[in-house]
Amino acid sequence: MTDLIPNQRHLFDIPDEVAYLNCATMGPMPLAALEAGRAGLAKKAQPWQISTADFFKDTSSLRPKLARLINAEADTIAFVPSVSYATATAAQNIALEAGQSILIMADQFPSNVYVWRDLAARTGATLKTVDEPTGNMSLSDAMLEAIGPETGLVACSHVRWTDGMKLDLEAISDKCRSVGAALVLDLTQSCGAMAFDASRVRPDFMVAAGYKWMLGPYSAGFMYVAKHRQSGRPLEHNWITRKGSTDFTQLTQYTDEYGPGAQRFDMGERSNFALLPALEVAVDLLLDWGVARIEHTLGAANRKLADQLAEIGMPCPDEDGRGAHYLGAKLPKGAPPDLTEQLTARHIHVSRRGNTLRITPHLYNTQDDADRLIAALKQAI
Repeated sequence: MTDLIPNQRHLFDIPDEVAYLNCATMGPMPLAALEAGRAGLAKKAQPWQISTADFFKDTSSLRPKLARLINAEADTIAFVPSVSYATATAAQNIALEAGQSILIMADQFPSNVYVWRDLAARTGATLKTVDEPTGNMSLSDAMLEAIGPETGLVACSHVRWTDGMKLDLEAISDKCRSVGAALVLDLTQSCGAMAFDASRVRPDFMVAAGYKWMLGPYSAGFMYVAKHRQSGRPLEHNWITRKGSTDFTQLTQYTDEYGPGAQRFDMGERSNFALLPALEVAVDLLLDWGVARIEHTLGAANRKLADQLAEIGMPCPDEDGRGAHYLGAKLPKGAPPDLTEQLTARHIHVSRRGNTLRITPHLYNTQDDADRLIAALKQAI
């Protein structure tokens, strides 16, 4: 059995009176990552200290670490600022025809919906939403049943952002390959807290924003690009992704050749001297803890918290059907519309999505945080 990770609150700037149970909205940066970001930003106060090598060293060291998070090769990783940037890149490189379908989940996050609406409109494909399953059917079962010969693309996540319900991505990938469909994944709500093996799932494209479960800064994320997609067309045409860009004296020797692997898909101004050092420190911490151990530790804590929630009439999905790091507690009828505001006033931070209270702790949370939440909910509902 994987050892539990001891509480890590000392690594974060979270006062004792704050119960922050909302990592699915915004993960707090570790103090060390904050310091790395500050040091990087300070370079702009004295830009003569920024060397040519500085434009490349952070991406060179961070790219293989991001690959380790998902068991991929370093040359499959590209730097992106957002999910929408990555999905737009994927949409530009997936050929669809009229009569084919694009499958998405019900209640999918907007950045993984609007782009497919546009692609369907441009190609004549049909955008189909896989509805909430009924009876004993799981979310994965519903998606697998919907994939057929006409399916050209499946776009989904590992866990649903509203309640943490998870998908069997290996099974979905196998079904996609059997019908020749592309697979695009948004792992923003799971990467860093839930094990994912790119070598087994083999998506065409995968993206993760770094500001949630990766505990990194906003506007810094990464995209996985499968080998067979790496000759595609990037979303933008910038200088740093081109072959020979390390030689600033030769930048006007324009070339149509790109750097190796997925680098052609890197965003412009990828050499962010503040965000990348901060993200790298956060990723180092995740790798040191181990994603499998993080998942196991959060699962143990959430199992106990789910039992407490069930006792007060707020059941969560069974552990087999949800991400171990994620709790979506069903609110009882009559729950006050300002419930989250009431909790915030008591320094307890969670999110509400419809009739679900989304509770997403991390390694910085204590048993006292959980107990305070339960006590406050008893009073409020």
